[in-house]
Amino acid sequence: MPIAIDDPDVPKTAKSFVPLENNPEVMSSLVHNLGLSKALSFHDVFSIDDPDLLAFVPRPASALLLVFPVSRAYEMFRMQEDEKKSEYQGKGAEEPVLWYKQTIRNACGLIGLLHAVSNGNSRGFIEQGSDLEKLVTDATPLEPIERADLLYNSQALERAHQSAAVEGQSTAPNAEDNIDLHYVCFVKDERNNLWEMDGRRKGPLDRGHLGPDDDVLSEKALELGVRKFLKREEEAGGGELRFSLITLAPNLDFD
Repeated sequence: MPIAIDDPDVPKTAKSFVPLENNPEVMSSLVHNLGLSKALSFHDVFSIDDPDLLAFVPRPASALLLVFPVSRAYEMFRMQEDEKKSEYQGKGAEEPVLWYKQTIRNACGLIGLLHAVSNGNSRGFIEQGSDLEKLVTDATPLEPIERADLLYNSQALERAHQSAAVEGQSTAPNAEDNIDLHYVCFVKDERNNLWEMDGRRKGPLDRGHLGPDDDVLSEKALELGVRKFLKREEEAGGGELRFSLITLAPNLDFD
């Protein structure tokens, strides 16, 4: 039985990528190859409730990736929330965030990484003349469908993804496999708003206002974002709650 009647997933006839391993080193390699400065890298977040474990994470955190298996509870919530929304049509430099619609199969990890590096203070770490700078510059004035086509046809993006996909510690699945892990990215814009970025949704989702000193791992950001997700899943009683968190933050090994 399918999880949802309203299926936003990419058609099986679309181009497929080998899914990325849920691994900060693999993710960092991909974005560095595209042109993000090595001053930033991805890090595991082992707890959002234990202050001692959270203290190991470099700050400020520029973006937070929530990785989880798609559940019936999540799909029901998505359908109910999206039902009231029209398709996002934002474009141009006045957009509070740069959102990418996913049209490549098994590329939700890649879309999550692009949301992380294309928004907030991460954009200040994009190297001039890089493939990533060109991608963000070209994507900014485009409407969402045209922007999705840009990613779909980008050879630089495909090369970087293919290179990173074989770097993981586990055996990579096939590009055509059905993968249930999904990536959602939380970012903070210049006006201190927290956004949930998901290429399967109808557009970016404004989750509330943060203080000027709050990053995406601050208590307020966690309450507005990740903890609401976890609470919904727990209340649905779906059994073991499986998820992981990865943040984009300063690279402690960078000189």
